[in-house]
Amino acid sequence: MEIFGIPLSAFLGQLLLGLVNGSFYAMLSLGLAVIFGLLNVINFAHGALYMMGAFLAWMGLQYFGISYWVMLIVAPLLVAIFGIVIEKTMLRWLYQLDHLYGLLLTFGITLMLEGVFRSFYGVSGQPYSVPSQLSGATDLGFMILPNYRAWVVVASLSVCLMTWFVIEKTRLGAYLRAGTENPKMVEAFGVNVPLMVTLTYGFGVALAGFAGVLAAPVLQVSPLMGSNLIITVFAVVVIGGMGSILGSIVTGLGLGVIEGLTKVFYPELSATVVFIIMAIVLLIRPAGLFGREK
Repeated sequence: MEIFGIPLSAFLGQLLLGLVNGSFYAMLSLGLAVIFGLLNVINFAHGALYMMGAFLAWMGLQYFGISYWVMLIVAPLLVAIFGIVIEKTMLRWLYQLDHLYGLLLTFGITLMLEGVFRSFYGVSGQPYSVPSQLSGATDLGFMILPNYRAWVVVASLSVCLMTWFVIEKTRLGAYLRAGTENPKMVEAFGVNVPLMVTLTYGFGVALAGFAGVLAAPVLQVSPLMGSNLIITVFAVVVIGGMGSILGSIVTGLGLGVIEGLTKVFYPELSATVVFIIMAIVLLIRPAGLFGREK
């Protein structure tokens, strides 16, 4: 069976690859949206922290024999702790200033982290094997489904939807949103707003670390893996709407699929299709698809 002259298995395989890429886009753009929406900071260091999560997983296995499943929890926690140190020592002094200052600071942190990892490991990628429990593939009849890639999609969607539910549907999420709008009022209810802001930033960068661990067996673990992805992720955030949680999830997955299908029908356009869509969206709706018009 063929679709537009393309074998069904090849079409579905490319669709799955698009879903996997879309899962990474969704998780990374979600972390960016959480940080910008609740802290009003453009966190350009997100790609470097994603890379850091992947490297921590690789280092845990390479030097200490720590399994993938343990590092799936430990690496995001370590990235979160690193992010909390950044927030408490540097970022918190910039909240009342223009967005440009936070962008420049986090860009500098990106260069620093990439430089450190490049000095130790070079620019060539480090292999990270798929955990044995997820190795191999499942024959669905109409296509062969790699088990690990299916796990990436399921794990990413689960974390994204859980994050959306907590922020949009729970009392904790209401406190977070209110704390950004009127911190003095929230403090009057006994809520420690500075601590809440710090933990929010830690959680946002932990999402990047989690995505990095998921990506380690799919991609070569490299100091440049974050910088190769972060521009596309920022485009996803802009298309979905800066600060929109739901917009980041839906747009990330959707653009991953569109990018994957573009590789099938018009490969020359696949590297730029996301930016073309961004330009069109900004012309029609400057606040993004899910953003709020001011």
